[in-house]
Amino acid sequence: MIAHLIGTVAEKFMNSVIIDVSGVGYEVTVPTPDFEKLNLKDEVKLYTYHATAENSEKLYGFSTLTAKKLFELLISVNGVGPKAGIAIMSLNSAEEVRNAIANSDSAFVSKASGVGKKSAERIIVDLKDKVGLPSHSATTSSAPLSASDPALDALISLGFPLKEASAALSGLDPSLPVEERVKQALKQR
Repeated sequence: MIAHLIGTVAEKFMNSVIIDVSGVGYEVTVPTPDFEKLNLKDEVKLYTYHATAENSEKLYGFSTLTAKKLFELLISVNGVGPKAGIAIMSLNSAEEVRNAIANSDSAFVSKASGVGKKSAERIIVDLKDKVGLPSHSATTSSAPLSASDPALDALISLGFPLKEASAALSGLDPSLPVEERVKQALKQR
């Protein structure tokens, strides 16, 4: 399994990039928000999901571990494959997609290419309890979590499910150093 790639963006085309890693080019399909941020000759790290089918293999890449884990949750839903998963992840940032699922916004999810109303509703039902609380809630006074939050990535790397990691960080002061936020979140467990 290829967990991540660190290399240089050698080429870009139709939501795919070729990452040159020590002279070997890996073609990686990325969601639109990540594709738009990547520039030729940028040094990047992409967290990857290696999908294999009967007659093909494909790498899907994400700028954060949180986004990769959300993608893995999406494709765990019956009837949602990597193509639909990347289409959903291309709607907006990973945090906005997670938030839409947490808020039961099936209209947002169904905007993805190849995802109909029934599939969107199935995604909401299957994942609502797995993605954590909505981050843009009127009842919370703390700042919303970001999918690019290094503390969130650290907790996920330590084995926290996305829902638990976001819940553990939700009540903590976002201005604290990453190490302190992770330490406090671990103490809550």
